[in-house]
Amino acid sequence: MQDGNVRLTSGALAGLVATAPMTVAMRALWEKLPENERYPAPPREIVDRTTGGGAATALLSHFAYGALCGALFAAGTRRSLGEGVAFGVGVWAASYLGLLPSLGVLRPAWAHPPRRTALMLCAHVAWGAATALACKELERASETAFSAGPAKDASVRPKSRGRFAKS
Repeated sequence: MQDGNVRLTSGALAGLVATAPMTVAMRALWEKLPENERYPAPPREIVDRTTGGGAATALLSHFAYGALCGALFAAGTRRSLGEGVAFGVGVWAASYLGLLPSLGVLRPAWAHPPRRTALMLCAHVAWGAATALACKELERASETAFSAGPAKDASVRPKSRGRFAKS
């Protein structure tokens, strides 16, 4: 059984890392869009609408949101690849059909060009799958390679000879 902090940390790191393949998928699919649909991807539109921060802020925000959602994934009992994909689709639906339209940041996904909506849905599927795989591996590492036990390769620090050293 995973410690709650390990689970949330693993999930946040998994979501952060999974945002990279998601971003690769977004860029690759974006390049296949017709010219008139190749305007900034939603993360940039969201940042432009909320903070005006530009491309660097869009990337940072995109990865931060991936980390937050990864922690939410880990907080539940979901662990399989299929559940990760379903969670990714759920994040897409909650964000693009609920949260962002309700805050007046973006129009709902059904009002976007269908190819752009499909692009974002595919990117979230990639994110969900990668998050599930990374989360499982990070949790396994915490139970094995990073688990408790004697440190056998750590160097031994020489005793301090300062004012507070015991003689």
